[in-house]
Amino acid sequence: MSLDYSHIIAESQRYLDMIAKEELTMAEKDALVKETVEAFRDHVNPGFLEYRKSVSTDYTSVEWKDGGATFTDVYGKEFIDCLGGYGIYNVGHRHPKVLAAVINQLKRQALHSQELLDPLRALLAKLVAAITPGDLQYVFFVNSGTESVEAAIKFARMYTGRRSFISTTRAFHGKSLGSLSATAKAVFRKPFLPLIPGFHHVPYGNAEAVAMMLESCAFVGEDVAAVIVEPIQGEGGVIVPPDDYLPKLRELCDQYGALLILDEVQTGMGRTGKMFACEHSGVVPDILCLAKAFGGGVMPIGATVARKPIWEKLIENPFLHTTTFGGNPVCCAAAIANINVLLEENLPQRAAESGAYMLGRLRELAAKYPAVVLEVRGKGLMIGIEFVSNELGYEVAKGLFARGVLVAGTLVNAKSIRIEPPLTISREQQDQVIERLAATLEEVNRLA
Repeated sequence: MSLDYSHIIAESQRYLDMIAKEELTMAEKDALVKETVEAFRDHVNPGFLEYRKSVSTDYTSVEWKDGGATFTDVYGKEFIDCLGGYGIYNVGHRHPKVLAAVINQLKRQALHSQELLDPLRALLAKLVAAITPGDLQYVFFVNSGTESVEAAIKFARMYTGRRSFISTTRAFHGKSLGSLSATAKAVFRKPFLPLIPGFHHVPYGNAEAVAMMLESCAFVGEDVAAVIVEPIQGEGGVIVPPDDYLPKLRELCDQYGALLILDEVQTGMGRTGKMFACEHSGVVPDILCLAKAFGGGVMPIGATVARKPIWEKLIENPFLHTTTFGGNPVCCAAAIANINVLLEENLPQRAAESGAYMLGRLRELAAKYPAVVLEVRGKGLMIGIEFVSNELGYEVAKGLFARGVLVAGTLVNAKSIRIEPPLTISREQQDQVIERLAATLEEVNRLA
């Protein structure tokens, strides 16, 4: 007995027709919102709807269009994007050069055969080797940040023959099993314990704690394969370590024969005012992890970049670690265009200048509301605002949402919201964000 799929064909065609339309009628917009909310409730996750209720004045708001530093919902309400997709829109939403590269590649080939030489993967790897610091040379392409960390963990084990790792408290490195072992928040870890053994967490920003753990592990015969850290903790609340932190970690890793893995999934591609955050301290890691903004805000792509010696066993057997979709032609085209735009438009420098301006304005504003704001911190356009309580943070997010500014909390530190707009954000838009935040803080201050 054959199944009747006629209703699914009709339904999917209706969706395709909607996708093809530039504009929807008001009736179509209303129907889309209703159907989206119902499908999230019944088939995606009703918990996400509850989360949206806590941080917005309209939990049913449906994204529809974007461009530059803004996006609009299906009814046309415009938002200045200060979340940046958790750091993916460094060159802005739908940058024309990135879009053109993707469309041009789609006209030729979307995915590759997996067997022959695919040119864009090779050419992108060459560019990545050129822009990353020091002697980082070989590149393994993946689809996401957690995959880039998984590869880094495997490569560190493979190269050193060791099984122990040092990570930090408040760290966020992803949620797949290996990267989750390096991540630090209990609420993400407990449902999946036991995780990969051998991970030790020490306080972030404290090089002496790393030194003690390296010494202890060596003393008991469990020498450390790698120390993995974020140059600036993102989900931990935008925590900026002391200036000498990374240099000290580099020295310690060299002393104990451990690798230094820098997770630049969120800090990379110009976000902090340099192409990579480790450039602020002149530190070259053994392995560098990239993703988020690497695909130009259009395509998902990540990378694990390493020094040549680490690649030796992969050269002997290139099939030790593989991926079907990582480094596919369309995503590589987007990443190539992204690198071009970042450099051609001098976006790391713009991030440094815009960040200095916004940090100054935000700190002036925060000083007026000590009952609401604890601290403003960051580097470049990676900025965190920490509030006196989670509840006040939620109220600020709600107030900004109502005023057309999108922000969100950080996953590990619930009292902090992030300000991570596209690096292309204009000074006028920055001033609008400050003005709307000022109105929101005045409103929330009455509740504090």
